[in-house]
Amino acid sequence: MGKSHGDVVEAQFGPRARAYVESAVHAQGADLDALREIVRSRQPRHALDLGAGGGHVSYLLAPHAGQVTAVDVSAEMLRAVASTATEKGLDNIRTKEGSAENLPFEDATFDFVACRYSAHHWRDFEAGLRQARRVLRTGEGAVFIDAYSPGPALLDTHLQAVELLRDTSHVRDYTASEWLAALQRSGFAVTTSRTWRVRMDFPVWIARMRTPAENARAIRALQAAASTETRRHFAIEDDGSFMLDVLMIEAHAA
Repeated sequence: MGKSHGDVVEAQFGPRARAYVESAVHAQGADLDALREIVRSRQPRHALDLGAGGGHVSYLLAPHAGQVTAVDVSAEMLRAVASTATEKGLDNIRTKEGSAENLPFEDATFDFVACRYSAHHWRDFEAGLRQARRVLRTGEGAVFIDAYSPGPALLDTHLQAVELLRDTSHVRDYTASEWLAALQRSGFAVTTSRTWRVRMDFPVWIARMRTPAENARAIRALQAAASTETRRHFAIEDDGSFMLDVLMIEAHAA
């Protein structure tokens, strides 16, 4: 019997929950610094961490929000988040299991939504964005952060291929234009956007997901065969490490 996409995501991330809590790439970055400034200025009463993963957004939100709810499809991830929140003394973080496409909350429950490195796993990207808009009060803010495709087909195909080989729950790294159009169709008005480049240390990147050896070899083969343009854009190094494009979009519920 086949597995649903939700089953694939749970199988990929459940056993790796602690690795994502401890991941340096996920625990720090210029995007988190920018998000901290935004939430500090907003001081939300009830914030949603959509696709919480290792919970790093929740830990960032907690000192500046009355309450934080971390939602994720992985029960193992949420247990790790709850445990880490207790260790950190963050008693205003609650967890709730659920998918982005079917959030288990009433309309207009939250006055801030943050979503980081989650949307590229969603089975239905726009359904997830529509749900985020539904549970957010009109006029209130949201921040979406994710890896994004640089756009040209040559680069896009390479990126999606290595992402899928590394993690079979990967769906798509969307382009900036796809993000902006989808947010508008989903009822958001975009305020600002900015981008960063983040270095993926290949051995660490592979180990965190426990990528099978044959898949890791396939990624290295694709990198070795890549065009000069592709190698230059992703700054592919001799050991397979490379630069990933990251997009942050600040919006509000229109």
